[in-house]
Amino acid sequence: MNTAAMILLAALVALALVFLVRWYMIERGRTADGKPLGWLQSVTGFVTNFFDTLGIGSFASTTAIFKLFKVTADEKIPGTLNVGHAVPTFAQAIIFIAAVSVDPRTLISMIAASVLGAWLGAGIVARLPRRAIQVGMGVALLVAATLFFLQVRELIPGGGEALELRGGLLVIGLAVNFVLGALMTLGIGLYGPCLILVSLLGMNPLAAFPIMMGSCAFLMPVAGLRFIKSARYDRRAAIGLALGGVPGVLIAAYLVKSMPLFWLRVLVIFVVLYAAISMLMSARRQGSGEAVAPQSAQ
Repeated sequence: MNTAAMILLAALVALALVFLVRWYMIERGRTADGKPLGWLQSVTGFVTNFFDTLGIGSFASTTAIFKLFKVTADEKIPGTLNVGHAVPTFAQAIIFIAAVSVDPRTLISMIAASVLGAWLGAGIVARLPRRAIQVGMGVALLVAATLFFLQVRELIPGGGEALELRGGLLVIGLAVNFVLGALMTLGIGLYGPCLILVSLLGMNPLAAFPIMMGSCAFLMPVAGLRFIKSARYDRRAAIGLALGGVPGVLIAAYLVKSMPLFWLRVLVIFVVLYAAISMLMSARRQGSGEAVAPQSAQ
């Protein structure tokens, strides 16, 4: 492991500690709702982060489960995802940054671009009304389903052998990862798009793992703290995701490592499509209610 990777890992550990302390300090002054932590949130965290470590992604599947079982309000889902999945993603990033060698300049600059996008995006999403988030997440989930379909059909480009980006290719990579970081705050996962991005740019697809996991590990606490401060997230659900997610990551990384994922991806497509349609239908009902309310008041 090179010096840059060691510095990056040290920064990640420091960021994780800051995130956990700030989360505790902010929530300490708030009144608890008195409800116990539910098993569904922890099981969801375990399952989604297990497959997240294998490259499936956790945001779309978590959203589908939350929507199906009505775990939390739609407008709180983006914040809950970014806060709750942050801790398991720390573990993922530490494992893969240490295991996979990527050009330090490429890795660090790609991570920085995504963090900047997430910081700006979280400030916008935290102020959006319920219906805008429903529409945005519905569209984002349709995009996620499309990406899963491309994976199943093996239409994602195979990539090359490079472990670094230079010149114009690096500029393109930074610009796209900035956008992907911003979209993370709306609930669309970065993993699938990032894998496609590095492959299109001619990099070894294996290089996507430290890039995408490092990006998420640094951007999610940055975005997450903005959601925590604004209380635009579900605290119980986020804690459940974190507690269940870490064991899922460790088991996937050190015990399973790889497994046939074809039929799982097919299942995920249908689950994510359900969540997308459900979210858009909720937005439609919300819009109809807003439109009818002024008339009934007259």
